[in-house]
Amino acid sequence: MKVVLLAGGFGTRISEESMAKPKPMVEINGQPILWHIMKEYSYYGFKEFIICAGYKQHVIKEYFANYYLYHSDITFDFSNENFMTIHNNVAEPWKVTIVDTGLNTMTGGRIKRVRDYINDEPFLMTYGDGVCDVNITDVIKFHEKHGRLATMTAVQPGGRFGTLEIDADGVVNRFAEKKKEDGGWINGGYMVLQPEVIEYIEGDMTTFEREPLERLSREKQLVTYKHYGFWQCMDTVREKQYLEELLASGKAPWKVWED
Repeated sequence: MKVVLLAGGFGTRISEESMAKPKPMVEINGQPILWHIMKEYSYYGFKEFIICAGYKQHVIKEYFANYYLYHSDITFDFSNENFMTIHNNVAEPWKVTIVDTGLNTMTGGRIKRVRDYINDEPFLMTYGDGVCDVNITDVIKFHEKHGRLATMTAVQPGGRFGTLEIDADGVVNRFAEKKKEDGGWINGGYMVLQPEVIEYIEGDMTTFEREPLERLSREKQLVTYKHYGFWQCMDTVREKQYLEELLASGKAPWKVWED
């Protein structure tokens, strides 16, 4: 299966970083979060990617065009016409197609624009700004077992705000962390989609999470794979710092690959 990655948005909530680059190219631990997501999929054997680019799409293209330069040792010999030598050439076993899906195109429109690259086959799809430790192989098995058009990984995000335990007189007895289980399930991405799903997308201004998914739900063609493990989006600088702290501590749940 091919992996479709949505990487074309503006990232306005993390504008401190996204002024110069698209949000999926914001780095955590020296690598774009997009790279981390691709490493996840690659670990499970999925190595062909279609990146739906838009805002500052040239940054994504330049990164992959120069991938081996960024990850290898290089000697520049200016006394010789063949002045560049690449040592320990580091490359991934990936095939990456980067498609300019438009600056203002919505999520559904971006998926529809890469239809020719999907080739009418089932495909995987997720967002380019969140990492997860879900077992992708298990999600695919779940999808195949249920035989519906779409499977979405559902997650319970950690509470952003703590809770207060207050007695009858209004006195705060203690502060408590809001448990994940106290919140509802949300769309965590990491989807498996049949090619027929693209027919549910009208055009560029279609938000995939609204009309298409809502219609699939009404038709009983959308199922959820409930993931109880780690999931984290990167909407803010604080969330970026949290992901970096996990990597620095060696406790990043999504990092299932070996260095």
